[in-house]
Amino acid sequence: MSTTTVTPAPKTSGDEIPWNKHQHQHLTPGDWVTSIIIYGLIALAVIAVLYPLWFVVIASFSNPNKVAAGDVLLLPKGITFVGYAKVFANARIWRGYLNTIIYSVVGTAVNLAVTIPCAFALSRKEFKPRRVILFLFTVTMFIAGGLIPNYLLYKQLGLLNSMWVFILPGAVSVYNVIVARSFFETSIPEELFEAAQLDGESYLGYFFRIVIPLSSAILAVIGLYYFVGHWNDFMTGLIFITDDEKQPLQVVLQQLLLVAQGTATNVDAAAQQQAADQIKFGIIIVSTLPLMVIYPFLQKYFNKGVMLGAVKG
Repeated sequence: MSTTTVTPAPKTSGDEIPWNKHQHQHLTPGDWVTSIIIYGLIALAVIAVLYPLWFVVIASFSNPNKVAAGDVLLLPKGITFVGYAKVFANARIWRGYLNTIIYSVVGTAVNLAVTIPCAFALSRKEFKPRRVILFLFTVTMFIAGGLIPNYLLYKQLGLLNSMWVFILPGAVSVYNVIVARSFFETSIPEELFEAAQLDGESYLGYFFRIVIPLSSAILAVIGLYYFVGHWNDFMTGLIFITDDEKQPLQVVLQQLLLVAQGTATNVDAAAQQQAADQIKFGIIIVSTLPLMVIYPFLQKYFNKGVMLGAVKG
């Protein structure tokens, strides 16, 4: 008498259909059409985002005549580094780089040192004035004094022509405070605070020993937002900094581009404009390269924390 072994069906919950990796899944024509449309839209979106960046890269070291003629599309032609040579030949570029690095690093550190404790305090239910303070924070997002009152205020505070004009006025971003507050309320279990109290921890001990180590994602995301904001800050240096030695990189590059475009004459206007265009492409690469280098190291945290702002606090 032969016995037959029957393999029990995998357990499923509800109406879930078990997945069998050894069985080919048949797609209907509608599934194929939907997949083609989705992948096509994704491909178009990727091309629309990546091609302009790629074009700037190849145009920055291509022959400006070929770029102006439209011959440079996918690969560089007539490779030349004249644009980069003119950009880096200016000593102010290096000074601007150093200033921007200092402003960005110190500014981001100050921003995080103020934003995270502020958001943590506003996330605690036992902090009674938190709703009033959050309301006052939110009002400042829509009501501001304007450029001239800010200039007069910074002048009276002695912030003009100093590093602190880049840092102190924007030490706290209301949006980032709200995002971090939502993270603390939804992602840090209240039971951890109760356990910390049983161990005799104070608020400061709970914040530094438990909350901060569990908040690497939100710290990386908010820190990246602040760093990019400081790195790309153009108007602050243009309006509040008159000392050339303290100008950030963005203002230095803008002035260099204006000089390149303003030295053209009627005779060689076309050639000068082509050289200015190549310098412009080189300036774009020079100003964005540090951010492109930093981002891959923060990508895993950024992907994890990018949706935290959508959490309702």
